Amino acid sequence: MRRKTILAAVSSLAIAAALAGPAFAQEPTPLAPGDQIEGEIAEGDATAPDDAYRYDSFAITAVAGQRFEVIMRSEAFDSYLQVQKQGEDEDGEPLASDDDGLGEGLHSRLRFTAPSDGVYVLRARPISGLDGGAYSLSLTERGPAEPEPAPQAITLGQTVEGEIGDESPESDEGAAYQAWTFSGRSGDRVSIALDAEDFDPLVRLGRTVNGVFSELAYNDDGPDSGLNSRLVFTLTETGDYIIRATPLSAGGKGSYSLTLSEGPPPVQARDIRIGEEVRGELTETDGRSANGNRADAYRFNGREGQRVRIDMTSSAFDTYVELFDENQTSLATDDDGGPEGTNSRLIFTLPRTGSYVIEARAFSDSTGAYRLNLAEVEPEKPPQPLAFGATLQGEIDENDSRDDDDRGFDAFVFEGREGQRVRAIMRSGDFDTYLQIGAAEGDFSALASDDDGLGEGTDSRLSFTLPSDGRYVLRASPLGSDGEGLYSLELQDRGPQPQPGSLLVGTTARGVLGETDATADDNSFYDAYRVTLKEDEKLVIKMVSNEVDSFIVIGRPTESGGFEGLGSDDDGLSDTHSKLEWTAPEDGTFEIRAGTFQQGQTGAYALIVEKQP
Repeated sequence: MRRKTILAAVSSLAIAAALAGPAFAQEPTPLAPGDQIEGEIAEGDATAPDDAYRYDSFAITAVAGQRFEVIMRSEAFDSYLQVQKQGEDEDGEPLASDDDGLGEGLHSRLRFTAPSDGVYVLRARPISGLDGGAYSLSLTERGPAEPEPAPQAITLGQTVEGEIGDESPESDEGAAYQAWTFSGRSGDRVSIALDAEDFDPLVRLGRTVNGVFSELAYNDDGPDSGLNSRLVFTLTETGDYIIRATPLSAGGKGSYSLTLSEGPPPVQARDIRIGEEVRGELTETDGRSANGNRADAYRFNGREGQRVRIDMTSSAFDTYVELFDENQTSLATDDDGGPEGTNSRLIFTLPRTGSYVIEARAFSDSTGAYRLNLAEVEPEKPPQPLAFGATLQGEIDENDSRDDDDRGFDAFVFEGREGQRVRAIMRSGDFDTYLQIGAAEGDFSALASDDDGLGEGTDSRLSFTLPSDGRYVLRASPLGSDGEGLYSLELQDRGPQPQPGSLLVGTTARGVLGETDATADDNSFYDAYRVTLKEDEKLVIKMVSNEVDSFIVIGRPTESGGFEGLGSDDDGLSDTHSKLEWTAPEDGTFEIRAGTFQQGQTGAYALIVEKQP
């Protein structure tokens, strides 16, 4: 098998984020079976939203059905791996993830199967926080899956004993399990209890489809059962079903008991009309939801495209709402989306005309009084044309459209071309402003956003390079759902991205960072210079300025139009001056970016590039 060791501060590959945290988009590093990585999570790496964690990313090219194992070890932090197909929301629900799957403390082992041909993006990171350190990572290809052993039989009303051990089969994700089968009719409601003292149990329910286990539901910790699992499920079809008894964490072993019984009666839905508020109470006699919690249900009729808002409030417990269609398919959930504390608010656009069910319950298995309000939300107003160079005065009030986070917003549409750099500036003395930009076609999905990018308090400045010709929508709103008041908005055309200049080693470039320069995603400015080097040529790069906090990056453009950072420095020369000692890994042309550590800074600088003595 091909085996390659990549020795690099792989965090530096993310120095595309160099000019103030995640300033440039990180280009994933190609990773193939047999590769081993020695990397580091450090300042300058790509950062998840809200500074949740720093990460390095890798691109794995796969064909449908190909099976992989990724192992990540670190003595510096609790490692975490997640994978998602390229082009999907990499901050959303991953295809697969793992925390401590190696069973050796805080190290990770992620196993996944590619569901289709394509490129998959792997994130290697700490489980949370901005701390980091050194790590090792390897990718191997796994062979074809072993045939699944025939499950043992369990009948309604029966309790069976089992044991998870070294000889137990493993799921595709590497979790040991034992399988049990039973037969049922469509509409039957079953209750499954999995108890274990030797490990934290997890129960999974599914069916075999084309020889592969297809999961329908699972439960980790049932209500009032400690770490034991409780699952209530209404069978969707007549036929055979599979129960998998498995540990929550890799390496878990020991004995368990599994009980299959008739489930409690389903929650009976009461009628509610749009525009109505009801006062309810969760009690000990209420029906149970699919996860085993006491719940009340309310049925209403809606039409395609209608936007509804569901509010649930209680002073007795932490509320939770879930919306289902008439086929009991879950459409949306909310825990604490309400304006105060632990209350819930769910805003949703109905996909079709018909009947819908709201399930009202507590986040944990609690009882007490609550209020539930179902209201219609005004449909989104069509976006208004906005011309480049124009400044308009607007107002956010109770009559505006509301987004899924219940923020009032005004929407504007403009025409743009591929590679065009646009900038929107929003100011308000009444609320904390927030800007989003997205494509005009289809449901709105933000391509970029900004909160306080103007660097003048709570005003916003959003800079974005358009990915293609077409129409785009700019949304202007408060950051919070209760924001209202006056604002001003300006849309600017900043033209194409400036091209890098050339720089000879042994010379000094003097420049001024300003509003017309290249802009990183966080609105910090930079100038770019290209240098041609030989392999192992050593450089000392310095950036000094009395007007900005300097930050230098060296790297190279990628074929996809991104930027691969290979080295960076912030304060290596002094508190605000940078110094980077760097060695070229091969012959070629490299790009030096002279920028600022903080967004919005402008001013003069000097960039000195010399050979190391």
